[in-house]
Amino acid sequence: MADFLQLSGKTFLVFGVANRKSVAWFVAKTLEEQGARVLYSVRSEARRKSLETQLAGKPVLICDVEKPGEIERLANEVAAAGHAPLHGIVHSIAFANYSEGFKPFHETKRADFLQATAVSAFSLVEIARAFKPHLAREASVVTIGISSLLVTPDNYGYMGPIKAALESSVRFLAKSFSADSAVRFNAVGAGPLKTSASAGIPGYIESYLYAEKLTFRKKNLETQEVADVVSFLLSARSSGINGTTLVVDAGLGSNYFDQELVRLAMRPVK
Repeated sequence: MADFLQLSGKTFLVFGVANRKSVAWFVAKTLEEQGARVLYSVRSEARRKSLETQLAGKPVLICDVEKPGEIERLANEVAAAGHAPLHGIVHSIAFANYSEGFKPFHETKRADFLQATAVSAFSLVEIARAFKPHLAREASVVTIGISSLLVTPDNYGYMGPIKAALESSVRFLAKSFSADSAVRFNAVGAGPLKTSASAGIPGYIESYLYAEKLTFRKKNLETQEVADVVSFLLSARSSGINGTTLVVDAGLGSNYFDQELVRLAMRPVK
């Protein structure tokens, strides 16, 4: 079938494009390749300026989800410009203040935790509420989570619990919207990726290389692989999936006892 995903002619709003390495960028490009129309939402005028060449001629809107009223303003702007109804929204936004380096979890500052929660998790709830009147009846909303909420990496800090809140919000939004619509909410639980945002996490390169050895194929994810799954969830072909996190990690989460890594770990220390 030539158009299996049937995304052609549909309109999607993508939050979180930062640069050509971001998940949101790959998702947007994949949607456009399938014939969809993409609205880009970026954090600031400076970010829009930095993407001016790459997104020339495309609708690029500004919305800093941390500022009260910004999401509602964006929803009204999208509707007033005739872009509604939207057939889907991609939420690929996360922020944590690591400016003071990593500290033990119990030393997390209230302000840092609440700021990261507002930007990374609660913004999905606010986006859903503001855009509800402007969504097609069977629209799909997809957010980007992490592949496992059970691991406790030292260099991820308080973002672990916040990603858990994001994933839980997906389920509650799916239930809440089901009362009067067929809008679906899902998350993609991505394994480690080579993005600019990840590069800003202290010690991430070591974790990334370690994770690669745990994948079945001994090769980490490509960002495009995550974008492909997001595109599937945005399409009607995934109509039976709602309130779910699809894990995309190349087998990482099932390979903790990889023979090679066990051998290396048990090697006598000289």
